[in-house]
Amino acid sequence: MAENKKDYILSLIRNGSPISRSQQLHLAALLSVPAIMVQLSSIVMEFIDAAMVGQLGANESASIGLVASSLWLLGGICNAAASGFSVQVAHLIGAKKDKEARAVFRQGIVCILIFSTLLSTVGVFISEHLPGWLRGGAEIHENASTYFMMFCICIPMLSLVMLAGGMLRCTGNIKVPSLLNVMMCLLDILFNFLFIFPSHDVEICGFAFTIPGAGMRVKGAAIGTIVAVTITALCMMYYACMKSKELKIAGEKGSFMPTKLVVNKALKIGCPMGLQHLFMCSAQIFITAIVAPLGSIALAANSFAVTAESICYMPGYGIADAATTLVGQSIGAARKKLAKQFASITVTMGIIIMAIMGVMLYCFAPGIMGLLTPVPEIIETGAAMLRIEAFAEPFFAAAIVSYGVFVGAGDTLIPCGINLTSMWGVRVTLCFFLAPVMGLKGVWIAMCVELICRGIMYLIRLRSGRWIKIQTETDQ
Repeated sequence: MAENKKDYILSLIRNGSPISRSQQLHLAALLSVPAIMVQLSSIVMEFIDAAMVGQLGANESASIGLVASSLWLLGGICNAAASGFSVQVAHLIGAKKDKEARAVFRQGIVCILIFSTLLSTVGVFISEHLPGWLRGGAEIHENASTYFMMFCICIPMLSLVMLAGGMLRCTGNIKVPSLLNVMMCLLDILFNFLFIFPSHDVEICGFAFTIPGAGMRVKGAAIGTIVAVTITALCMMYYACMKSKELKIAGEKGSFMPTKLVVNKALKIGCPMGLQHLFMCSAQIFITAIVAPLGSIALAANSFAVTAESICYMPGYGIADAATTLVGQSIGAARKKLAKQFASITVTMGIIIMAIMGVMLYCFAPGIMGLLTPVPEIIETGAAMLRIEAFAEPFFAAAIVSYGVFVGAGDTLIPCGINLTSMWGVRVTLCFFLAPVMGLKGVWIAMCVELICRGIMYLIRLRSGRWIKIQTETDQ
């Protein structure tokens, strides 16, 4: 019933029919809830990875924490590349040009596979040297290098998950990517359990049995993720290519050869996103290098706190995905006023939900950290950092969802400038001065101040309406 309601309201957008405020709210909710589940499932997977490795000790936790920002960098670049094609699909679907949308999908598959394979090769090549570049202790170099290298191997598969999932979401199909991402989370739990820990005996209700395990520790966490991502990529691509009404390319004649027009549009949308992610993650990597000399406890606490905080902001990213779809299809249907209304609705939703999550983060910080590690020093330090960050969550929501709105409109250059100015001008600068004096606490104060500044700048741009004018002028 909900799926039929969603499809009906989406058809109203494409047909230029009137849409009431209640229908707008209903559609935003229908798209946001499963999108939030997608984001939560991904962070639950990361949370479980961290918790399982956390049981191995502080050094093992620190080894993954050391390269985490670098992994986000690679993942974000792949997502930007995929978005360059999926945003085009949203506009074409909104304009009822399904055949052209499938042509973009075919070209996107080829381009993403070539790009992600090159990126994977670079990652494998630098993996041996990365821990040293990040100033990590010698005791964590081997594990950090191995985990990073093995993650890089699965980048092409991860890119296909992002491409197919983004394409399906831009058609209005949030359900299938949600279910498959939840499946990936469950598979990751299963395979991590089998690969990280050795075989051991368990007794439940009087029945004793042996659970098999490879006992591969940090390397096992990487292998578990690789297997889970690969299975999900195959399933996601199968559905997009064989089952999706809008994207189904099986049985349809069409070229996979990238065209100049499609690639140029993808570059125009994706390059600012990729550059933004490159410079922002570079800043995070720079900050990791500031934290690393503080010791394994500080490095592990920082990594775990970042993972725990992501539980708060992942709902914002889910709503941002919905905003991209709604605004993108509205733009494609040449309905500027409707695009602005969806922007207002989704940003308000994000701020309210993440404000509530921020309160919960502040109240339950020690308990959340306790789920990730049994080490008391890490729990205490990480909980204190989370309570600092809780105050920034509503502003972070404004930035996250507004960015999703701007991506849907194809406006990625100015937001890129906002993020770079905020990250390097505020966060990195404050970290540089506060970390030597206040330690890890100074790093998280800098993060909190920066997120508040970023949220304010995004709200100013959203209110100006200039993000939608850029797209209109481009189309003309």
